[in-house]
Amino acid sequence: MKFPIVAYGDPVLRKKAAEISQGYPNLKQVIADMFETMYGAHGVGLAAPQVGLSIRLFVVDAKPFTEDDEQLEDFKKVFINAQIVEEEGELWPFNEGCLSIPDVREDVSRKEKLTISYYDENWQHHEETYKGLAARVIQHEYDHIEGKLFTDKLTPLRKAMLKNRLDSISKGQIKVDYKMKFPAQKKGR
Repeated sequence: MKFPIVAYGDPVLRKKAAEISQGYPNLKQVIADMFETMYGAHGVGLAAPQVGLSIRLFVVDAKPFTEDDEQLEDFKKVFINAQIVEEEGELWPFNEGCLSIPDVREDVSRKEKLTISYYDENWQHHEETYKGLAARVIQHEYDHIEGKLFTDKLTPLRKAMLKNRLDSISKGQIKVDYKMKFPAQKKGR
């Protein structure tokens, strides 16, 4: 089942997500539905807050970036209760977008390497180090479970220039080819 993706402006995107336990209801199905939703929207990552669930869960499949980095061919993972242990290296810019903020792409600078602690879908604990595009995809999705968006990393001037576009997104005044939930569209209007 594809979830509707929550659009910019919804409070769930600004909330620090809660950890979950192994007994979280229907977790395997939620994970499967998140992958289906992500693929249906042509994304490379999707965090639970983006589908209205304020839990520390995100999925990634960076295969579309294989042309840029062949190591991403099989980079499909589930991150539960993730915590970034360390970020290091130089800041490097890369053009990012977000399924919750359609049609907005901006250069965002992030550290080139990170170490992250997390559980996978089988509740096996991992502590791993990633660099390059793999690290960037993880950082972007991790920001979502921390209540942050890539637009938060832009300069005040750039944010001001995007204000009208962001307002239009929250009002649903955009065209997308996947199902979305817009915070400014109230029921019964």
